[in-house]
Amino acid sequence: MPADPVLRPAGRHFRQPRRGRKRLVALFSAVVLVIAAIVGVAAIRSVPFSGTAVPVPAAIQETPVAVAPASLQDRIDAALGEATGYRAGLALADVSGDAALAFGDTEAFAAASTAKIITAAAYYHLVETGKAALDAPLGDYDASFQLEAMVNQSNNDSWLLLMDAVGYPELIDYAASIGVTYDPEENRLTPAEMALVLKKLYAGDLLDEDHTAQLLGYMQETNNEDLIPAGSQAGVEVFHKYGELGGALHDAAVLSYRGSAFVLVIYTENPEGTELPGQSEVIRKLTGIVEDSLFPPVQAGAPGP
Repeated sequence: MPADPVLRPAGRHFRQPRRGRKRLVALFSAVVLVIAAIVGVAAIRSVPFSGTAVPVPAAIQETPVAVAPASLQDRIDAALGEATGYRAGLALADVSGDAALAFGDTEAFAAASTAKIITAAAYYHLVETGKAALDAPLGDYDASFQLEAMVNQSNNDSWLLLMDAVGYPELIDYAASIGVTYDPEENRLTPAEMALVLKKLYAGDLLDEDHTAQLLGYMQETNNEDLIPAGSQAGVEVFHKYGELGGALHDAAVLSYRGSAFVLVIYTENPEGTELPGQSEVIRKLTGIVEDSLFPPVQAGAPGP
């Protein structure tokens, strides 16, 4: 699995991302997320989820949604109970709902590279306010190249360049403006905070349509598809950013299937500073549990939405 090394000054070579790929993502309809109850499971509102509710602002107009059966809590708790020797926390958010539901460890983790999405959104915001440009020189390339390298290839040299371009105080202020307490020097987030960032991004509350589509496109076919994407069912579209540093192994994703979209963030961290074999497996297992509960059954090899 590709490592997410400690940040260090620019200069490391990396392979050039696929710059021609711009996947168009159908994003901004006010979707009423209704999941049909299949094989006898009755649909219920999201409120009865028994995970810890962490209030966040609604990303788009709040609408009634159908959610997973009550057994989801037990299945998540059982999987998290297998996380021996390391911390594990999960946040789940309906893109059109008003709360992130937190399970397991709800405290802040070393965010590793998942926080690159905040830096990317902050730079795009500067572009949209006329304070920066995608074709501005940045390092040996332009800012557009560095954004793709940072997100799609998880390049840390690009991250440093973009954080410097935004400015550390400005990055703190931008995060606060979207409802997240974030200091790039400490680089710590709770799973629920990361869920809020992705929820607002996918709903179009952070960036304009073109920049949202571009950033989400970079979050597919990345240099590490072994975590949430590997645990996901065929037919579910995944937009994600993984993070790996020392004992931290995370993945943060938007899962979209036939008009329903949920944010899933799974953070794991071994305080001893070394990654344990079970961390990647629990991320894949939790992904399957969540998708089984939130989406209708998807047959292997079924066509996408």
